[in-house]
Amino acid sequence: MGTPLLFATLGGVLSERAGVIHLGMEGIMLVSALVTFVVDLQTGSKVLALVGAMMAAGALSGLHGFVCISLRGNQIASGLALALFGTGLSGLFGDALIGSTVTSLDRIPIPGLELIPILGSAFFNQDWMVYLSYVLVAGLWFVLFHTNWGLQIRSVGEAPIVCDALGLSVAKIRYLCVIFGGMLIGLGGAYFPMVLTSFWVDDLTAGRGWIAVALVIFAFWHPGKAFWGAYLFGAAIAFQLQAQVMGLKIPSYILEMFPYLLTIVVLTVVTVRNRRVGQTFMPAALGLPFFRGDKH
Repeated sequence: MGTPLLFATLGGVLSERAGVIHLGMEGIMLVSALVTFVVDLQTGSKVLALVGAMMAAGALSGLHGFVCISLRGNQIASGLALALFGTGLSGLFGDALIGSTVTSLDRIPIPGLELIPILGSAFFNQDWMVYLSYVLVAGLWFVLFHTNWGLQIRSVGEAPIVCDALGLSVAKIRYLCVIFGGMLIGLGGAYFPMVLTSFWVDDLTAGRGWIAVALVIFAFWHPGKAFWGAYLFGAAIAFQLQAQVMGLKIPSYILEMFPYLLTIVVLTVVTVRNRRVGQTFMPAALGLPFFRGDKH
């Protein structure tokens, strides 16, 4: 349950580290899930389905980037519009897919590691997309904090005026981060039809994109913390589903709101903690439009 959240959170971290807020995750995940399902249904190829999902997600994120970077539009409004657009688009074309099914990815146990008590089956007896998410966490962490390219990304998110004065293309870096970040979000959407469900239902992601938006903040815009945050919330979602299956005497509406209630509680705790210590991990220029010649 935590893997699609992790993909989406990593995409949000990359985009927002460069200074562009990405609230359109829910819409992008739904569209990428739709594309994955359609391509898989028509071709039977998981690879083509995944490529299609990433291309669609990258295109939608590129549109978001155009509004926010080139047109200097309101990033929050653009993200919300993208979320609503993706939700509506998936609902419109998804109706024709109801009743169709696709195959799910098989688990690939890692010899030796899968035998570790508790953690072995949870982390090392999974499908290959889960293992890909582990690689992406390590890769994004390395790029952001141990490469010159990562330094440029973080600098653009902190002080774009200084970066521009040093000859860096703020717009180019932000575009690349938004588009590639969108592709990562697309992987999160693709995970639903490829692994979690073999049939199409309306609102397939069930609000996971909104949880990922909160997870970016919870993770302090850090890939490593995103890993633990995603699986914490994934465990909360799994508990919700298992409690319903086991017939626990907990009102269904409380179980359904549990992951989102946890999101609110965690964000509140994080905010209070940061204020007490007087520290913020948010990129200084996050959400602020920029064009060459800015003096403030």
